[in-house]
Amino acid sequence: MVIKPSVSRFVPIRGLQYHVRCWGDADAPRLFMLHGWMDGSASFQFLVDALTQDWQVLAPDWRGYGLSEWTPQGYWIPDYLADLEALLLHYAPDQPVKLIGHSLGGNLVCHYAGIRPERVSHVVSLDAFGLPHSEAGKAPARLRDWLDQIRQPPSFAPYANMAAVAARLQKNNPRLSADKAAFLAQHWAEVLPDGSARLRADPAHKLANPVAYQLDEALACWRAITAPVLVVEAADSFMRGWIKEDDAAFDARLSAFRNLQRHKIEDAGHMLHHDQPERLAAVIETFLAAP
Repeated sequence: MVIKPSVSRFVPIRGLQYHVRCWGDADAPRLFMLHGWMDGSASFQFLVDALTQDWQVLAPDWRGYGLSEWTPQGYWIPDYLADLEALLLHYAPDQPVKLIGHSLGGNLVCHYAGIRPERVSHVVSLDAFGLPHSEAGKAPARLRDWLDQIRQPPSFAPYANMAAVAARLQKNNPRLSADKAAFLAQHWAEVLPDGSARLRADPAHKLANPVAYQLDEALACWRAITAPVLVVEAADSFMRGWIKEDDAAFDARLSAFRNLQRHKIEDAGHMLHHDQPERLAAVIETFLAAP
């Protein structure tokens, strides 16, 4: 496994120290890659390794993940969007940007591209199609769960060692090879003085979300996007089942994108950038090169 080297930068973003992983020459065209829930910037290493063109890839650890600072105020979609805007103002204040996001990151880049269409030239959403429609009748239970959980904040159980972290990654994704799992484990967790390992993430991410997902609002953002959008689906992902829509409803959801390309990656689960990085890189670079 050939690993392209990256460097770590720390950027003040809205009162927090943000960690940004950077690959490539600073003079090359920029790609911004945004990771998903319970993940980190190093997750894109294999996709970056598979890119054939010269790019400067900039991938932050979202607040509360990886080497970025935690916040006691919690983790909300508007804050992620404001963090993304601050990051773009820091690295690319004067030109439209190319945004690639996986899962949570994919949903965020689609929101942002509709909120600031003039700031975005291309959007790539990796196995991210919005969230299931929220039922208003579930609001009391959802808010009750949140109130109960903030009284007893969640925590993560430690792992015996880094090998156990790698084993958990392979259990989560059986397609993940041992060398890739070992690489990801060292970024996904940290070794404690007693030799055990702890996740590099704020356990508060496990809290129930008290704010219901508004599908109509998401679709309104998607309709406002002027950039071309590439939505890449993993053939063996759980996401379609989680959204609980039939093919017609799912297609209607994606029809909100006015300039859409769709592609499906076979033999890949939700972590498609781990499972088929070469195929995915080819699809992305073809999309970005199109007039």
